[in-house]
Formats: sequence, C-alpha cells, structure tokens
Amino acid sequence: MPQRYQATHNTQYAIRDTKHDFAGKTILVMGLGRFGGGVDVAEFAVRAGAKVIITDLLTKQKLSNSISQLGEFQDIEFHLGSHDEADFLQADIIIANPAVPLNNKFLQFARSHNKCVTSQIGIFFQLCHATIIGITGANGKSTTAALTAHLLRGTMDDGRRTTEDRRQKTEDRNHVVSIENVWLSGNIGNEPLLTTLNQIKANDLVVLELSSFQIEQLAEIQSAVSGPKVALLTNLTPNHLDRYGTFENYCAAKENIFKFQQLDKNNPAVSIFNAEDKISAEWFEKYKKDPGRICIKFSADDVSQDIRDSFTLPGRANLSNLAAAIAIAKHFGAEDNQIKNALPSFKALPHRLELVAEIASVRWYNDSKATTPQGAITALEAFDQPVIIIAGGYDKHLPFDEFGWKIAEKAKAAILIGQTAPQIADAIRNTKMSLRAEQPVLSLSKESNLNKRNTQYAIRNMRIEIVDSLVEAVQLANHLAESGDVVLLSPACASYDMFENYEQRGREFTRLVQELSS
Repeated sequence: MPQRYQATHNTQYAIRDTKHDFAGKTILVMGLGRFGGGVDVAEFAVRAGAKVIITDLLTKQKLSNSISQLGEFQDIEFHLGSHDEADFLQADIIIANPAVPLNNKFLQFARSHNKCVTSQIGIFFQLCHATIIGITGANGKSTTAALTAHLLRGTMDDGRRTTEDRRQKTEDRNHVVSIENVWLSGNIGNEPLLTTLNQIKANDLVVLELSSFQIEQLAEIQSAVSGPKVALLTNLTPNHLDRYGTFENYCAAKENIFKFQQLDKNNPAVSIFNAEDKISAEWFEKYKKDPGRICIKFSADDVSQDIRDSFTLPGRANLSNLAAAIAIAKHFGAEDNQIKNALPSFKALPHRLELVAEIASVRWYNDSKATTPQGAITALEAFDQPVIIIAGGYDKHLPFDEFGWKIAEKAKAAILIGQTAPQIADAIRNTKMSLRAEQPVLSLSKESNLNKRNTQYAIRNMRIEIVDSLVEAVQLANHLAESGDVVLLSPACASYDMFENYEQRGREFTRLVQELSS
C-alpha cells in the first residue's frame, strides 16, 4: 500500500502559464532520487494543487532522506521499489528525473497512451521569464556556474548600491537593463528550482548548471521552449558512456544547448566556447557565422595576473573556470576591478579540490566530485608537489589510459579502491614511464606493517597499492606522506560501488582525515 504523510498546510502556487495548470491534475514524479532531485518537483506540484504520486525503483529505506523532506505533505503517495504501468495510466502528467533515460520502457508506454511526459528543467524553461545562463561541460561546470553567480552578484549589487546604480549595460544590446537578482540552481545540487519560480522576476539572471541528461530533456520539448539565452561549454571529454555508448553520442547531447538557442538579430543569443578544448573550439567555428548569435571564446590565458592574484583555487583548470565566468560577467557589464574585488570571498565548492586539512605539513584535498578520468587528470595537474592519489570506484566504462600516464608522470603513489582499481593499476603499468620493478601491485592485508615508513618513493618511481576500503586508503596515505606532500582523493570514477553518491564519499574522506589530526 502507498505510504501517506499528513500535511499541515497546502499553500497554492500561482502558475503563470496555462500550459502547466496543475490544479486538480494527477502528477507522477518518476524518480525521487537519493540526492532528493524529485523533492523540488513534488513540492512544486503539491503547492500548485495537484495530486502527486512518486514512483522510484529504490526502497523507502534508501530514499529516507528525500522522503523526510516531503514529510509535511499528507497526500503524496509513494510507490517505491518498482514501477507500475497503472501509475502511468492514471497520471495526467509524468515528470521524469534526468537520470531516467528517454527510451525508458515506462516512458515509452506513457507516450503510447498520449500522456504528457516532461521534466523539472523543461517546466522551468517554460515558466521562467528571466534571462537564463546555461553552463555545461564534462568538467568544471559546477565551479564555473558558482563562480559566474558569485561574480554577477558581487559586481551588480554589493549591498550598498541603489537600483539605479545596478543598471548594467550588456555587450549585445544598445539599451540598458536592470538586474534585480542572480539565482544559482540546476545540476549543481541542493538548490531549489521550480519552487523558486514565484520569486524570480523578469529582470533577474538565472545561472543553471546543466547536465547532458537535462539538456536531452530540453531537446525533447524544443518545439515548446528555446535554449538558454547565454550558453557556455567548459570542455568535453568522455563521460557517461554507460548511458551514451560512444563519446560522439555524449557530445551530441551536449551540443543541444547551442542548437536550440533562439536566434534573434535584435536580441542575439550568446554562445561561449573554450578556446583550449578541441571540440569546443570546433563548435565556435561552426556557430560563429549564425545570424542572431554572438560567439565568444575564453582561455585560461585571458585572466590577468592582477585578477589571478585575487583567486585562491589551485590549478590551470580552475583558471579556465574563472575565465569562463569572467566572459559571462563581462558580457553583462562587469569590470576588472569589480571582478578582482569579488574574488577573495569565493570559496571552493565542497568535494571539488577542497582543502580539508593540513597535518604535519601534508595537505589533504577532497576532489570526490572528479568522477571521470579527465577530472582526476585535471586535479593532478593542479599540483607541483609530490602527490599521493586515492582513486577508483564504480565502472562507467571509461578508458583509463591517459589517467594512467598522468599518475605515472605526476604521482608519488597511487592507492586504488573499488571496482576499477585493477583497471587503473593496469593503465599505470602499461605506460612507458619507468616504474620500479620492485614495486608491484599489492593488496593491503591486515598483516601489513603500516608503521614502517618508506621514504624512498620519488616521482615516476611510484608505488601502486590496491586496498579494500577508503579507511585503509587514508591510513596508508598517512603512512606514506611526508612533509610537503599532497594527498588527493580524486577517484576518476563514480561512487556507487561503495557509497550512495560522491558527496557521501567526500564526507567520509573528510571525516577520516580529520580523525588523523585528533
């Protein structure tokens, strides 16, 4: 039987578009998610007067955190542990989680019965009247989105200016626009989207991190909505091949962010590309001649030394993220001195090259969000110091050849965990770098004497260890690390073989490291 929760109130949202008059409708939310991705959708629909059913393959126990966030709503029905065609038949509208593939058999069943299938991001684009800035890419999109919102907020309203002072002249128009507020949401996580609609004004800016899954959902309804007014691509490297099969298919999903921008000579779309990324640079050449579109390129080299001195995040990849954010901020009228003044207060996002401790002159970084080989390569390249890397996890069927090369080139030691540990170890061994023959791949057994500290490891003469848990990995890293070293959790893989998500993995790493200092 479906579980029910008692609500204390049911505040109605005023839906400003008759296409989504949810009052009295039955809404099926497909995929609540362990991250709580369906919570915003469900709350929005309930407050709009709909009857809401949530279906998810996971059990109540695994979804307990997400369910608890909806505890005030008495009439939400939770149909968990499986999907049922009857739920899809009784629904007026199905709102699918981005993680649900478009060709899912239940969605196909719903379409075959002429049901409206949509998504959180699709509804938002249809109902939001503010200017939307969409940021996507394989790596760096969360940091770029957060930086963009931070710079826009910092340069457009420092808390002391009047509304007239906040009027910014954009580069693509000859008239002046008034920016009232800047919102940050989308795939960045833990930020509401639909439930903020009634607060967003037409003169606001909305910065959205968009995943390939979300962009696919927008492409499905492209006849009803246009893409973001401003679209930016950070970079493209292989990812989600377990879903897309090929890198080409993955790129095609990402490219939709530019394909469906509305082109208007009087109010051009803005498309922004990374000059240092091969595919992004090719797309700049492809789209730059479109009437009604402004194309902009950015590069880490664009960032002046004066601005770099105010930026605390390590590595060239973060400089590239900053260059991307600056390109957007300058498009909306930001000046160099405003950008420089805003940067010192920006902090690294959790689980993204986050410095979590410095113990005995060893710096420990949590980069759990690096769920691709390229993401972990980027993290390794951020450091000149000797690095002990902890990597491995759930297998998304991505190649590790380049990652193996980079570990052999940059790392003092590699401590590997999870399903992909043997594959990464093989990738390291198969490089042409000179690995010491007397350092084979070993499994850390309980009999290992961790009190014997080996100080003989030099870069390229590096050690490879496979261990059974993150606990053992942190323990071994602590015994191998010496003053001046960096210990880096940058898994290059998803977390699902050992953890609920990358956030839990990152929190556990941080907890284990902080225990070392105590």
